[in-house]
Amino acid sequence: MDASQGLGIPTVELANGFNIPILGLGTSHDGGYSHSSVLYALKECGIRHIDTAKRYGCESYLNKAIRESGVNRESLWITTKLWPGDYGYGTTKEACLESCRNLGVDYIDLYLMHWPDANVPGKTNRELRAETWQAIEELYDEGICRSIGVSNFLISHLKQLKEDCDIIPHVNQAEYHPFQKPQELVDYCRSQGIVFEGCCPLAKGLALSHPDIIKKAEKYKCTPAQICIRWSIQNGIVTIPKSTKKERIWENCQVFDFSLSGEDMVSLNSLKNNSNIITLTFPLWKEH
Repeated sequence: MDASQGLGIPTVELANGFNIPILGLGTSHDGGYSHSSVLYALKECGIRHIDTAKRYGCESYLNKAIRESGVNRESLWITTKLWPGDYGYGTTKEACLESCRNLGVDYIDLYLMHWPDANVPGKTNRELRAETWQAIEELYDEGICRSIGVSNFLISHLKQLKEDCDIIPHVNQAEYHPFQKPQELVDYCRSQGIVFEGCCPLAKGLALSHPDIIKKAEKYKCTPAQICIRWSIQNGIVTIPKSTKKERIWENCQVFDFSLSGEDMVSLNSLKNNSNIITLTFPLWKEH
C-alpha cells in the first residue's frame, strides 16, 4: 500500500501496477444514491474511489456529481459493472461504451462482471463467461478499461476463467463483513494475484447492533460502523461502505487514526454467521 495522493487514504496495488484506494463509496439502486452526499464525499471527505454499476441506474448521476465536484478525473477511481443481461462478446463492448458515455469518461478504472451466471439459452454459463471476458480483455488492451475484474465469483468460477482466458482478473468483489468472511476465497484470490474487494462491510446495517461490535466501539471510542470498516481494512480488504447520509459518510472515513489490537482482530475474525442475525445470498451461489 502507499498513500493516496495526499488524501490520507492508503491504496492497494493491483497486479497491473495501478493503485486502488482501499476505502471507497458504494452506490446502489432502490434509493442507494444521493447527489449531495456524493458531492460531500468527494469535496469534504477526500473520497476518490466510487463504486457503481449499470444495474444501479446512477451512472449518469455520478457524471453530474463528478463534474460539479471539480475533482480531476485523473485522481478518481471509478468502478462500474457489467450486468448479466449484457453478457456476450458484442453486447459487452456496447454496454461498456454506454457506461463510459453515462459516466462522462473516456476510460473506466475498474470494470467488473457483476455475477458469474447469466442463464442464456444455448450456452453454458462457463461459455458465456469466457466469451464476455474475451471482450473485456480487448477493452482492457484498448485502454477503455484500465483494470478488469469480477464480482461474486467463487473459486470454481475463477479457476475456469483462468483456464479459458488470457488475463487473470485484477479484482474480485464480494460481500465481506464480520458475519461473512469467505477466507478460503480471499486466500485463493491472493494466491493468484487477485485483489479482494469487500462490499456490504456493515452487513447491511445488521452488524451495528451486535453486542461484541458495540463493546469494541465503546472500547475504542468510535462507532460500530467504524469498527467494522477498520476491521475489514486491517484484514487487507478494499472496502466500499454505502451510505446516502453525509454524517455517515464522514463517519465511515474516520478509520485511519486508530488500529484494532491483534486480540480484537482475532475476536472479530471468529464471529460466526448467525441465521438469527442475517441471511445472505452469496453463500448460496452455485459453484458451476
